Formats: sequence, structure tokens, C-alpha cells
Amino acid sequence: MSLLSIENLSKSFSGIHAVREVSLDVPEHEFLGIIGPNGAGKTTLFSLLSGEQPPTAGRVIFDGTDITGWPASKIARAGLVRTFQLMRPFESMSVLENVTIAALSKRKSRKDARQHALDVLDRVQLSDQVGGKVSTMSTAGLKRLELARALAMEPRVVLLDEVLAGLVPAERAPMIELLRTVHQQGQTVFFVEHIMAAVMALSERLVVMHEGAVLTSGDPRTVVADDRVVEAYLGEEKTA
Repeated sequence: MSLLSIENLSKSFSGIHAVREVSLDVPEHEFLGIIGPNGAGKTTLFSLLSGEQPPTAGRVIFDGTDITGWPASKIARAGLVRTFQLMRPFESMSVLENVTIAALSKRKSRKDARQHALDVLDRVQLSDQVGGKVSTMSTAGLKRLELARALAMEPRVVLLDEVLAGLVPAERAPMIELLRTVHQQGQTVFFVEHIMAAVMALSERLVVMHEGAVLTSGDPRTVVADDRVVEAYLGEEKTA
């Protein structure tokens, strides 16, 4: 049985179909990538999965439970956690405090949560910034902090929304390696990304969305060679 099952999920805004009858299964421990042009529905799909928005139709089944319509906080506590392309840290707090707050969603004592936060910050290579203020962090540091906050909640599945966006080329390779390590440690990952080098390096399976629907999915090398994918998305990406 899949850890996450998406069944005919749809979302409409004033008659505009942002997501159209998307069905996907995500097995435990998979690294699933999703690509598509701007406006294809990728981020909206993540919002439906994480409870940020309710679907118009369809169901989300997580670990055997129908979580459709649950509030975002309840879904996160259940183990389906997302990051955001535009990071949302508490800027007045330290790096450690930001991650400790996330850890408290699963840890009963503040002492235990703090230790777990320290362990997670070590995993994402931010141990040297534990006492630093978020307001002084670089974009690369903020991206790692956003990942740390998600991992501190001990997710079964983490949804990563363009975690490489805003990074310069020299910063991308270390982040790709970090994501690979997180996955190798047993984390199930479902990520939206525009950086094709990262998509191809990390994805075990690749989904392409176009105009709100799944255009195709499968082995990444087979998918990117599909003429429909080249026409809908990769043609413009290769010339960008």
C-alpha cells in the first residue's frame, strides 16, 4: 500500500481548473519529482495535500487514512509536512529557536525538543549558526533552515516546494547532496523543482504537470525524452 495516495484531486477557482483530476501514489522511501511550466498546478497540488487549501473534488489518503479537508496543522502533525518557496521563519528568533518550535509538534518537553532541533541542525549543516538570528542569514542558509524546520517535525513525507530557487549555481550542488543524504536516511520526498540538474540527480520517478493535469510520469530519463514533455516544458527550459 502506498504511503500517500492522491485520488482524482481537483481544485477550481471561479471556474478556472488549477488542478484537474490528479491521481498519484507515493510509496514509502521514494524520491518523487514533479515538473511543469509556471501555472501548471504544482504548488496548488502541494497546497491541497498539506491542507493549505481544500480540494474541490477528490481524496487524499495518507498512511491509510482519508485526510481530505483536514486543517494544515493536523496534517503536519500526522506526518505530511511541506516547505515553501518563500520561506516563513520567525525572523525575531534564533535559528535554534525556529527549529525547536517545529520540534515541539512531536516532542513533549522543551528540553527534548531543543536536543532534537540541535540534531536536525547538524544534519542540515547549520550547527555553526545555532545562536544566530534568522534576519542575518543568506538565502542558502534560509533554505536549509526551512528544510530543518520540516525535518524537526519528523515527517513521514516531506513536500519540498522549489527548495533550490534563489540559489546561485555554486550553492546548488551542496543542497542537492544534502537532499540526497536526507533521502538515503529513509525520508520519503515529494518535490517540485525547476532546476533540471537537481530533478535528474535526485528523482527516482518523475511527474510532469501541464494545465493542471498529469501529462505523464515514470522513469526520469524516459519522461524527459517524451515529445509531449519537450513541447510543453523542456523546450523552453533548455533555451532559458
